[in-house]
Amino acid sequence: MRLDQVLSNAGVRGGLTPALGATEVRGLAYDSRRVEAGYVFAAFPGARTDGRQYAGQALERGAVAILSEQQAPQGFAGAWLQVEQGRAALAMACRNFYGPPETQLAFTGVTGTNGKTTFTYVMEGLLRACGRRVGILGTIGNVLVGEFEPTANTTPESVDLYNLFERLKARQGTDVVMEVSSHALALGRVHGLAFHTAVFTNLSQDHLDFHPDMEHYFGSKTKLFGPNGAAAPKFAITNFDDAYGRRIQPSAPTELITYGLQEGAAVRATDISLGFDGVTYTLTWRGKSVRVHSPLVGEINVYNTLAACAAGIAHGFSLDMIAAGIATCEAVPGRFERVDEGQPFLVVVDYAHTPDALRNAIGVARSLKPKRVITVFGCGGDRDRSKRPLMGSAAAELSDYVVLTSDNPRSEDPLHILTDAMVGLQRHDTPYAVEVDRTKAVLKAMRQARTGDLVLIAGKGHETYQILKDETIHFDDREVARTVLREVGFGKGR
Repeated sequence: MRLDQVLSNAGVRGGLTPALGATEVRGLAYDSRRVEAGYVFAAFPGARTDGRQYAGQALERGAVAILSEQQAPQGFAGAWLQVEQGRAALAMACRNFYGPPETQLAFTGVTGTNGKTTFTYVMEGLLRACGRRVGILGTIGNVLVGEFEPTANTTPESVDLYNLFERLKARQGTDVVMEVSSHALALGRVHGLAFHTAVFTNLSQDHLDFHPDMEHYFGSKTKLFGPNGAAAPKFAITNFDDAYGRRIQPSAPTELITYGLQEGAAVRATDISLGFDGVTYTLTWRGKSVRVHSPLVGEINVYNTLAACAAGIAHGFSLDMIAAGIATCEAVPGRFERVDEGQPFLVVVDYAHTPDALRNAIGVARSLKPKRVITVFGCGGDRDRSKRPLMGSAAAELSDYVVLTSDNPRSEDPLHILTDAMVGLQRHDTPYAVEVDRTKAVLKAMRQARTGDLVLIAGKGHETYQILKDETIHFDDREVARTVLREVGFGKGR
């Protein structure tokens, strides 16, 4: 494909001469190590490195042009094309080079602070039960028609996204269900993607190390619901019970479908039953109703599954088909995931790493009516410090005993992180312990637990690593919980 065709509507400001525009393009890359002869290299400014410093290397490897929102370095001799926004330009170039992916795949995108991952797994189960072949893209990793692979970002860069789409199409895939992060929307990674259905779960404080304030954070989320380099979504699914969700009012031709528990929601759950075996409720839509059961526990999963029900309606499935599909998703990795070694108390691992998510997770624990809730949690380093005391306060207010520990401290001193969280903990009279070592912290919690209690290990969920100052080590809360339970005398088969 010609370079001028690849860069059509990509916001090129200058440098694209007729002769250069006629150059054949063989591929796109934002990593100079992946550049081959005939490639266009996108040089992004980054938090740690500036892609422009690798432009020379890309040129040596055969790049025909460099794409950047910044000016060329002094003395650079290759073709330099300046664009309005680097990532959005690359995303549009991908759309032009690979072709509009929505011609072969139906895209369901979900954004919000909490519930995105659970929604994708529930929606995948629903679509699969209805005969579709699905790819999941999100925080835990990518699952292409049942085959898992790890990922570095919740929403990958556009080149990686389009490569995933190509592989999914090669496997006769029909649908993509993807988490769309606020970072991806703000930076332009999904610019030019046309979504069939866009879903909003909720909004609470998170990522204020990236976004200046909550309004900026919300503004990034709303980009999913309008034309963003491609047609606006056919359907917008929003949480009627969330104040931010009610503010999303997409323009025609997008059809709005609201969901919630409150009267006024278009897709509504009533007659809700919460138990250890999951959630059951009556789903109502336009005068019709069906009884829905999900093995996922807690009121938060009424919302998560209800969002999937609304998305199923957008995809044209009957209520009976939707109810059958919702029942197929039995667990989501690291989302209130149970660890059972025959102990007389419940142990669960959850990804909750924001104040609101931690409150929700402890709320789910409370709904199971244990004798006590013992919460293990920490806060990430090099991230929004303002949420640390809020998390400490949430844990202390709702738990019977708290063990404060490390999460992913990154470059920060773990003790400084714990001190920030303790400010919130000490606003309450809840007994607590502080243990920097996360394994020892889990051990403290298990030794504290008695018959009928519930131990919640929050913050890392599905993660299999811990990021320290000088290294990243293998660390899986689920594995640690099993090991510790055996160490204190439990264990299946003992």
